[in-house]
Amino acid sequence: MFSNNRHYLPVLAYRPAEIATTVLTHHRRILLHGPPGVGKSTLAAQLAHELNKAGQSCYGICADPGSPAFGFPGAVSLARWQSDDWQVYSYEAICSLNAGRFRLPLVLAIQHLIPSSDNNILLIDAPGVTRGVAGSELLQGLFEVAAVDAVLMLTAAGRPPALLDELRSLTSHIFIVPARVEARQPGKRSRAHQRTKLWNDYLKQGIEQTVDLTQVNIIGTPPPLGEVSAWAGRQVALLNRNQTQVMAEVKHLHGKRLTVRLPYLPHAFDSLVIRDTQRSLSGLVETAVPFAAEPLTYLPASNTSDPLLQHSGMQVMGRVGQIDFCLVNGILGDPLLHVRLRQQRRSLLFDLGEGVRLPARIAHQVTDVFISHTHIDHIGGFIMLLRSRIGEFPPCRLYGPPGLAQHIKGFLQGILWDRIGERAPRFEVAEVHIDRLLRFRLQAGQQACVPLAEIKLEAGVILQETGFCIRAQLLDHHTPVLAYAFEPTKETNIRKDYLQTHNLKPGPWLAQVKKHLLAGNDEAIITLPDGTMTSVAVIATNLVLIKPGKKLVYATDFADTADNRLRLQALARYAHTFFCEACFMETDTSQATQTGHLTTRACGEIATAAEVARLVPFHFSQRYADQLQQVYDEIHAVCSCVVMPPVLQPVGRTNKQDELS
Repeated sequence: MFSNNRHYLPVLAYRPAEIATTVLTHHRRILLHGPPGVGKSTLAAQLAHELNKAGQSCYGICADPGSPAFGFPGAVSLARWQSDDWQVYSYEAICSLNAGRFRLPLVLAIQHLIPSSDNNILLIDAPGVTRGVAGSELLQGLFEVAAVDAVLMLTAAGRPPALLDELRSLTSHIFIVPARVEARQPGKRSRAHQRTKLWNDYLKQGIEQTVDLTQVNIIGTPPPLGEVSAWAGRQVALLNRNQTQVMAEVKHLHGKRLTVRLPYLPHAFDSLVIRDTQRSLSGLVETAVPFAAEPLTYLPASNTSDPLLQHSGMQVMGRVGQIDFCLVNGILGDPLLHVRLRQQRRSLLFDLGEGVRLPARIAHQVTDVFISHTHIDHIGGFIMLLRSRIGEFPPCRLYGPPGLAQHIKGFLQGILWDRIGERAPRFEVAEVHIDRLLRFRLQAGQQACVPLAEIKLEAGVILQETGFCIRAQLLDHHTPVLAYAFEPTKETNIRKDYLQTHNLKPGPWLAQVKKHLLAGNDEAIITLPDGTMTSVAVIATNLVLIKPGKKLVYATDFADTADNRLRLQALARYAHTFFCEACFMETDTSQATQTGHLTTRACGEIATAAEVARLVPFHFSQRYADQLQQVYDEIHAVCSCVVMPPVLQPVGRTNKQDELS
């Protein structure tokens, strides 16, 4: 007998036949309770087997979505013991492996599954959440919805029963069952492989279907629609009137259209539930890495010793995927966005405002500069760049609107280069002319502006490299200006579990699959290691996880016209981070119109229409240096994704990305 100086509890030896006789003869709904690894699922199956031998019917509920003994991961399943095994009757999705965090959805799912008949014995295999508030609340919820009338408490040797006081407050029918000596909790990797096998079997004969997200309710804990990469591999469930119809796996999200893989099409569904189960890059079904906005901080001007910077307002520093960025001259100063490719020791610049604050070591590593237009506050920093290129450096590439080459030539010719020799700075200038790039080579100390072969543009891509591309869009500022998008290449990840399951050896064929996918050649034929041939589309369905990269867009100095809005919204669609000018407040709309700039409202409306994940407004007029709170409030009134500097946030307001973390 177990004693804790207050009550004695009966202890039953681990003999399923005797337990069935002692407990199941008098009780109909039995909860198997205990920490992970004590054998709850094994005992439930053995008890069901004993009942079946005695001619009694038995149901079981697997309430552990992370390590289900039967059913599917991310779900709670009801089964009946037949043919010496559990046969799943129905299930309810919670789309999470974490029973403790999502205990209310789990309890409600069990409530939906409870058989209507009270004549059959029901065994409830509880999740191993046996500590703290989560364990206590989950236990009370299970008792309430399942009308539990007895508990089999499995205990590990040398450990006291878990949540004993809570159980005593709920029932007096508690039986201690010491776990078998050989009972062990499978390792984390083993559990992941087991649940992945169950999920793969569920989707084995699956089909693909596209869901229009504007036509369904989205519930649970979905990542933002702008974070496309957070959706790939996510487990979802299609519900109708709050009842699970079918579960599915997200293949990709494009705009408001979600493509999923599922075993069959339901007759009807009105909601989509998304939580945190996701196929990882290794191909295993695991808990998704919580979505969190990339770091972004505002450095107050008062924190810097540079008096010039103090008049430029707060610096903005942050990260998007594999790049770091810094708005060098702050939100009030000359536009100059430094983008750092972390893995390449390489820098890109967007615009060339005053550059004395850019360290020389960074300027030495600049390979490409993307200039919006050549007003002095956008190109005045060229002298800084020019000085940094004196030495043995490769040519620096400059991109900009028509006429840029002549402006750069004017800079070079305005300086005496009699002592520079072979160390003269060299540049390749590319002017964007709607559908082509006109290119020139210039070198300090030489008069010639040498034409290079022009390049025909496709879809506005002015630079294509391994890992990313730069796309440009022509806008109007009473003179041509360019907005730019930094677009990382899609991430294609091979599922190692699929290779192992199908006995496919890695090799050059995988590189060919990736190459064709990125090029959009879905119908290309691939020869597999076993000699069979298949199309890229067919093999990639289960073999490859594709995640789009996180896009950064930079746009400044353009008029608020219908055409400009349409062009920029198309470029910025679903961008992760959108740098956009908000030069004037609403009270100065006439000044904005006269000078070809945006107002705060226009900036926010464009970002909202483009459905960006976060908006970073900048290039404010110096006249608002003491009115920044009002500036940001006007933007926030029409755009909830604007990133507010912490020092300006009113009490009770948080940034959108903080709410989604």
